[in-house]
Amino acid sequence: MVPLITIEEKLKERIKELTCLYEVTSIIVNCDYDQLQKSLQAIVICLKDALRYSEQACVEIKTDDFFVSTEEFPKKMVLISSPIHMFNKEEGVLKAGYLNTNFTEKVFLYEEKLLLAKVAIEIGNLLERKKIQENEALLKRKVERADRISILGEITAGIAHELNTPLANILGFAELLKSRSKKNSQAEKDIDKIINSAIYSREVVKKLMFFACEMPQKKELVTINEVITDAINLLDPTFKKNKITYYLNYSHPSIQLKVDIIQLTQVIFNLILNAIYFSPEKGEIIINVTDNLKDVELKISDEGPGIKNSISDKIFEPFFTTKPVGDGSGLGLSVVHGIIKSHQGAIKHEPNYPKGTTFVINFPKL
Repeated sequence: MVPLITIEEKLKERIKELTCLYEVTSIIVNCDYDQLQKSLQAIVICLKDALRYSEQACVEIKTDDFFVSTEEFPKKMVLISSPIHMFNKEEGVLKAGYLNTNFTEKVFLYEEKLLLAKVAIEIGNLLERKKIQENEALLKRKVERADRISILGEITAGIAHELNTPLANILGFAELLKSRSKKNSQAEKDIDKIINSAIYSREVVKKLMFFACEMPQKKELVTINEVITDAINLLDPTFKKNKITYYLNYSHPSIQLKVDIIQLTQVIFNLILNAIYFSPEKGEIIINVTDNLKDVELKISDEGPGIKNSISDKIFEPFFTTKPVGDGSGLGLSVVHGIIKSHQGAIKHEPNYPKGTTFVINFPKL
């Protein structure tokens, strides 16, 4: 049985509700988005104090990302609730109830229900602003990264052009010296080392050129099933050597796409070799090629250690590598990024549950 409320009590309740709205507004205005959990906790406490029987009340905020409560809700209790909306979509709920099982829903004043709805709206607005701030920060990082890559592209293109001529001279004169040296002599072995080092350097230059998008591009409409299958077949000895199993799946037996065949092969090589390098022995690499309406999606999943959040934004930057010195130049993923960008495509990475990384590449059907 809920006792009748007098005019004096009504006035007292209105004051509590107005105080609650003022305090909630102050909490939101002064909210630190990095400490949002604390702000939501302060809001539920304010709302509890505003209810008619605050000593027996409990309040809860529940969304996909947050959960705060003044105390644990019992299984059976009388309560009211209001949905929390973000960008016109329901993303959570605000609940208020009483622990006293003798109460009925009539215990809640009409004004309390209005208060709950108003606070739910304010919480939704707060969460929206946090999301907008996160999106702005993400966009800013992407723009800054694009600027860095653009500048590095110009620099590396110049470096590559400067290195090509001396490397060609080194290779040419080394081959000439080799033809004049005695077979199986120490001099011939030393010259072979020079030639191999020069060839390795030339490959690094090629990667620089790919990254800077300076390599001539020849796009043509091809059935990429054959291109991808041939590229992966060439890596078959590497799979066996590292005791890695791979599975290649196509959504359609004949997927057509306008690409540069050599550059597509370069993308496959770099991503697969990376996946092999980081995969554990007897691990699995899964390659899925899906023919969508507007694009072709290529997914390469491994069971390696995954990519840490701290380096997530750096992996496509040139010369950045987590491999030991001598195992990688830090250009592989930069080259892949440059090629995909030149095809107006997109590349991203995501966790491969329960472990590993999945690279997702989308080539538009131009």
